[in-house]
Amino acid sequence: MNPRQLKTFLAVIRHQNLTRAAAEVNLAQSSLSDQIQALEEELGVELFLRSRQGVAPTPAGAALKAYAEEILALNDEAKAAVYAAAGRSEQSIFLGTLETIAAERLAPWLSLFRRQNPGLVLKLKIGGSGELLAQLRHGSIDVAFTFDRGEQDERFATRRISIEPLVLITGRDSQVPSFESLAALSRAPFVATETGCVYRHLFDTAFAEAGVTAPPIVTEADSIATIIRLVASGAGYGLVPRIAVGPDAGRSDVVELPWPGEPPTASLVMMWRRRRVQPPTLALLLQSASEELLPLRPADARLRHAG
Repeated sequence: MNPRQLKTFLAVIRHQNLTRAAAEVNLAQSSLSDQIQALEEELGVELFLRSRQGVAPTPAGAALKAYAEEILALNDEAKAAVYAAAGRSEQSIFLGTLETIAAERLAPWLSLFRRQNPGLVLKLKIGGSGELLAQLRHGSIDVAFTFDRGEQDERFATRRISIEPLVLITGRDSQVPSFESLAALSRAPFVATETGCVYRHLFDTAFAEAGVTAPPIVTEADSIATIIRLVASGAGYGLVPRIAVGPDAGRSDVVELPWPGEPPTASLVMMWRRRRVQPPTLALLLQSASEELLPLRPADARLRHAG
């Protein structure tokens, strides 16, 4: 099982479509099929079931997935250690993050890190939480910044950056009710991201932990920025991280409403793969984050309260 075959195998797993997988790994579809066939012949099992709808992993293919990710990660780790010992360390760091975190929390720190380390190249990838974790697993990013979902994976180290408050918002021009309880709030219409997104997880958790049924979602949007704009236009209420609404206390399109009960929070975390030898460039970034990436003070990012 050589690394090229395993990369091809994982591309097919991700896309469950030979054409799209071939495009990702820059192979003709016939060459991709040849690699998968050679891998199946070596192992003596079928790894995929083919149908008109695409391809799906067999139980054997599903079992191979985690091992393929680990083998490729160890392969990259070995190269990094050898290059570091030879004084030829890679001078690029790939970071993955949610759009809100990139704009509101990472930009000042990354600018400072670049000034302190002018020889390094930072490559920032924006994506959803599920996409970021997948990229971290198969090594296309070095560090992911996201909100914690409480899921444990021993392959990754996790460091909490800050505890970020979630805030209840409504449009500035909307009638502003007073919700005396979560039960009353649970009947209000909300705008949220789709199920599976980390922001939707935070929304659902805020009500589940209080033992209250989550409110109806009248509109789903693909980003927090879009949710805020929809809330501002009167589409419903929103529950979003305070950092997403920005530090401008004079914001005119939405207002923050009092949360009935203990205000919900979310843990902002950075995650990276555990390695026997950490690449020097990544070690620099982790050290800088521990020293410079400090929590926001509440006064730095607070909306005007209604009333």
